[in-house]
Amino acid sequence: MMNVRMNPVQWYRTSMLLGLMLLKVSMPAWAQKKQPVNDAPVFTKFSWQGNDRIYTENPLKEGEFYSPILQGCYPDPSITRKGNDYYLVNSSFSMVPGVPIFHSNDLVNWKQIGHVLDRPSQLKVEKAGISAGIYAPDIKYNPHNNTFYMITTQIAGGIGNMVVKTQDPMKGWSDPIKLKFDGIDPSLFFDDNGKAYLVHNDAPPRGKALYNGHRVIKMWEYDLEKDAVVEGTDKIIVDGGVDITQKPIWIEGPHLYKKNGRYYLMCAEGGTGGWHSEVIFVSNDPKGPFVPANSNPILTQRHFPKDRANKVDWAGHADLVEGPGGKYYGVFLAVRPNEKNRVNTGRETFILPVDWSGEFPVFENGLVPLKPTVKMPAGVKNETGQKGFLPNGNFTFTDDLTAAKLDFRWIGVRGPRESFITTTKAGVKITPFPVNIKATEPTSTLFYRQQHASFEASVSLTYVPKSEKDLAGIVCYQKETYNYVFGITKKANATYIVLERTENGKTSIIASEEIQLRGPIRLKVAAQGDNYSFHYSTDGTTEKNLGGTVSGDILSTDVAGGFTGALIGLYATTANDIVIP
Repeated sequence: MMNVRMNPVQWYRTSMLLGLMLLKVSMPAWAQKKQPVNDAPVFTKFSWQGNDRIYTENPLKEGEFYSPILQGCYPDPSITRKGNDYYLVNSSFSMVPGVPIFHSNDLVNWKQIGHVLDRPSQLKVEKAGISAGIYAPDIKYNPHNNTFYMITTQIAGGIGNMVVKTQDPMKGWSDPIKLKFDGIDPSLFFDDNGKAYLVHNDAPPRGKALYNGHRVIKMWEYDLEKDAVVEGTDKIIVDGGVDITQKPIWIEGPHLYKKNGRYYLMCAEGGTGGWHSEVIFVSNDPKGPFVPANSNPILTQRHFPKDRANKVDWAGHADLVEGPGGKYYGVFLAVRPNEKNRVNTGRETFILPVDWSGEFPVFENGLVPLKPTVKMPAGVKNETGQKGFLPNGNFTFTDDLTAAKLDFRWIGVRGPRESFITTTKAGVKITPFPVNIKATEPTSTLFYRQQHASFEASVSLTYVPKSEKDLAGIVCYQKETYNYVFGITKKANATYIVLERTENGKTSIIASEEIQLRGPIRLKVAAQGDNYSFHYSTDGTTEKNLGGTVSGDILSTDVAGGFTGALIGLYATTANDIVIP
């Protein structure tokens, strides 16, 4: 790593912050309202089966549950509590709806209850890159006015920092209220006396930056009546990080807590890559001065051998909550690279118990190589995968795609699902847009997050392309410039199945074959770590591979850049640019 430890992820983030904050966009007319197409492709019988070795080698014992609790691209977790109700949110970038929200009564068994930003008036990401949009949401419950707040940075649509609120997360959230300050990663804190404060990441004062990645944590007083920061109250409370003489990078993701009359500021430090960590400061006053703990960091995976087995890495960007029985827990992001050290599943949500018996909180087993299992909170029963609770470990997810209301795990990118899907008794009909998957605008693609390194995902497709511009099938998607497309199209009067690879915006055809369609075709993508393969069946029995085994390198953030994990998409277009040789 370089002396300032600036990796491509931090470079990308810096570029996004400089270039996208003031971007203003408008949705094209064709994306606002879908037009009925009688011969549009229909997808049904979707199946996902995870088969990661870490779970087969570590079956759950009595009194254990798996971490991560949210597998796949669910980064930057934030958590809050009202009574026995816990709510957790994640970054969503340019995914639509935005900010998935989950509910639990015990920190083990979780249900997704929807998305915080589920209306066009709340989310303006139509022209945003996949890693723009919604950054690092913070959710807080204020008992003084019985209100939940979700505050975040929307790097799109000229919005910037914003807050939405509700008195019941089950019933939806307000439209955004824009906040007048720069920087990212805002978080709210409500003191015992009813006063409110806001902390966030920002650049140092103009001309004061000492090195690449030098950032500060700034605090403001927050006016709850006006939902605005109080002008003139801003103050830098952390400059650089724990020890600025060591040139720490990207102090960010701040959260403020109060315990035993003292104020604790917890932040991520080191950037969201290999040097990521969580650090803690303390003060007798919410405005500081804040003094770092001598034992920092309190969570990191950066000191262990790179070739360790079952590696979990990049741990940090955490939030704390008091759990059942008064025991503290921390949620945080981390990644699980595959055998070639590639990160296709993205940054996931992990959880660990926290020991706060001393002056400072410490993540239990957060400074040793992370294990796949965690001890259950006292009195809690593991019901994951049952009674509507989300599964984890090696699980199967099946969806006929016939329900009037789709599962919350299905999302769009840059545009709402409703602009291109119609639910029918036969499955989901996708009305294709006249743009293809390489466009930096809404595409007619229904996405599911890749949740395992080794998996099989399959779907049945009923479709007859009419021209070479028509295509429908599966896409494996890291971003618009890095993806695989596996689908059905036309060449002259013949129907073809084709596999193409797009790397850094350059597309090449891996394989194509003429096929005879007499009914639905079954499409499947399978992965064993970095090795991906694509298969099809036209008779429901005989399965054929197309293109052999290909690398999943372009589906990894270390190759493609950015902050998102890979997505599996059900895709259709009338702007196909694949030319069959």
